[in-house]
Order: sequence, then structure tokens, then C-alpha cells
Amino acid sequence: MGQVRIIGGRWRNTRLQVPQLDGLRPTSDRVRETLFNWLMPKLPGARVLDLFAGSGALGLEAVSRGAASAQLVERDPALVAALRATVAKLDAAGQVAVTAADAVQWLRASAPAQVDVVFLDPPFAAGLWDQVIAELPRHLADGGWLYVEAPAGAPPVLPAGWSLHREGGTREVTYALYRRATATLRGDMNATEPA
Repeated sequence: MGQVRIIGGRWRNTRLQVPQLDGLRPTSDRVRETLFNWLMPKLPGARVLDLFAGSGALGLEAVSRGAASAQLVERDPALVAALRATVAKLDAAGQVAVTAADAVQWLRASAPAQVDVVFLDPPFAAGLWDQVIAELPRHLADGGWLYVEAPAGAPPVLPAGWSLHREGGTREVTYALYRRATATLRGDMNATEPA
């Protein structure tokens, strides 16, 4: 088993046990710290969806830092078992739900969730970007936020309706935070978001 550490909030420094599986690459501490600095004003009370949850670090970190709830979607049985054990250890079942499902199928079959933040970090080699992004609008609230992690130098191209808020990168990954543009936001779509 490997470990991932929650780096902020009420569960700060809690270590999560994570099976070591091929292709599993939990978001690094440095990238998570940057992401949650960007999201901090938007997190209190937010409903989050962590697709391809893996270690669960993104969804659990969000709840640790004030999000109201998180839905973690993961299809690998070993990861699902580890996520459920972590949720039990944290006594977080009232806020964190773990769903054993293929993320694309879950998006297509489930009722619209209307969450405030979506974390999207699929297996890079699987080529799932277009399928997942096409299904997101019905699950994301107006003005909601989408975090995307992709191979370094090769971010997915998002269709019209998404506004880039912030982006960064490491040697391994490119990461970006987008906001869903809606009719109610047209007046401020071109405005610069505060840091």
C-alpha cells in the first residue's frame, strides 16, 4: 500500500492508504496546494464530484477544507475498498459517498447532480476527455467549476461554454481550472477573476 496525505483543513496530515496500481498517479501535494488556493473562496458549502477518484485525495481534500459533500466515482474494486475504508476512518459517511462505477457510464446513467465543482483526472492513456466533458454540463451547476489534470503540454480542448480561470504545470502534468459560462454570467465572462 502507498500513502497520500491530506494537506489542509480539518483532516490535515491524515494519511490515506492507497493500493499501488499501474496507472494510478495521485495528484501531488504541490499541485493540490495550488488548486485549493485557487478554489478556497468557492469551497465553503460546495458540492463536489470527483470522477476517476483513485486515491480520493481531491474529493476528500475538498471536504476537509469546507466543501459540504463529495461524490467519489471509481471503478477499480481495490480502490473502492480503500476509499470506503478511508471514509469510515474519517467518520465522513454523512458527507462523502463512494460509488463503484465506470465514470463515463455513471455520468450518462445518473440523474443530473448539479454539483459546484468537478475534479476530472482520468487515466491519461484512455482517451476519455471528449466523452466525459460532453456529459458534464447536465451535472454541473450554473457557474460551476471544473478542474482538469492532463499530460504535460497536452491539455484537452474544451468546447465553447468553458472559461479558463487559472492554469499551471509540472514536468509530468498540465492542470487547469475552468468555469462553466452561462447566460446569467455573460456580463462578467470577460472580467478577470480575482486571484
